Amino acid sequence: MKFLNVLIAVVILLSISSCKDNEASKEVTSEPEMENQEKGGVQPFAEHIFSQFTNVRDFTVDKDETEAYFSLQSPARELSVIMKIEKKNNEWQDPEISSFSGQYTDLEPFLSPDNLKLYFVSNRPVSKDSTNTKDMDIWYVERSTKAEAWSKPKNIGAPINTDGDEFYPAVASNGNLYFTLIKEELESADDIYVSKWENNAYAEPTILGEGVNTKGAEYNAFIAPDESYIIFGGWRRPDAIGSGDMYISRSVNGEWTTAENLGETINSKYMEFCPFVNNGTLYFTSRRSSVESKENGFTNTEELISEINKYDNGASRIYHVEFRN
Repeated sequence: MKFLNVLIAVVILLSISSCKDNEASKEVTSEPEMENQEKGGVQPFAEHIFSQFTNVRDFTVDKDETEAYFSLQSPARELSVIMKIEKKNNEWQDPEISSFSGQYTDLEPFLSPDNLKLYFVSNRPVSKDSTNTKDMDIWYVERSTKAEAWSKPKNIGAPINTDGDEFYPAVASNGNLYFTLIKEELESADDIYVSKWENNAYAEPTILGEGVNTKGAEYNAFIAPDESYIIFGGWRRPDAIGSGDMYISRSVNGEWTTAENLGETINSKYMEFCPFVNNGTLYFTSRRSSVESKENGFTNTEELISEINKYDNGASRIYHVEFRN
């Protein structure tokens, strides 16, 4: 009996010790999570993927955030290919070349709100029998369901595509297409236009108002699915924080309000561009840098290389931030 009492006492002590260890373990593992929550703000996206590259841009993702596309370019942009990543077991997998890309200069993918069309820009030949590349046109691929493969690329045609360059397509739920264009007769840099989807066809594009466009360059627009707001890039505006900032304009009674800078929480003293909003998250491309020199210089090679190879080291990479309109 005495032995049994001693045995019970030992078991109780071990149980108490185990509970305390578990509690301590929970406290230790919860601290980083709390730090991340408090840190907030702009964060690298899928760092294990995008830290491999020095020139990526144009991120677009499906509603469920299980399938995404982006442009991968060589440092000097001789190559530009649209890549695809998929999320499996809650982690983004290694990128693969999209089924419709890899041969020509392709960039600026944009998934439609229903995720059944993907628009992009390409210099590929319009004619199937030609090998001659063209100027930059807007193309698209489509599918009946997300489970199906993409169709062969289709040129969106006139009146959107012209003998000049068209860039950065963005489409609303009603099919209206927003894109960037330069018209020499306007004596302005890049401007943002819209072509309305009417009677199963695209209407002649019209330029957005002065709330969005200026004599300077406006580009890379994201249009809200309901067209309630538009986010776009503006180059060296008077209220700029960096060389290129992102701005937002809202549709009020059919007019675009004077665009507002998204502010220092999102924009940096470097260049931000290519916005895409999904499920309360703003994804965008940035060339921001936090690389710093040391007061007394570097003497440790490993430390120097680590500083140079930071995610935010001036390379063109993908970031994300909470965004509530």
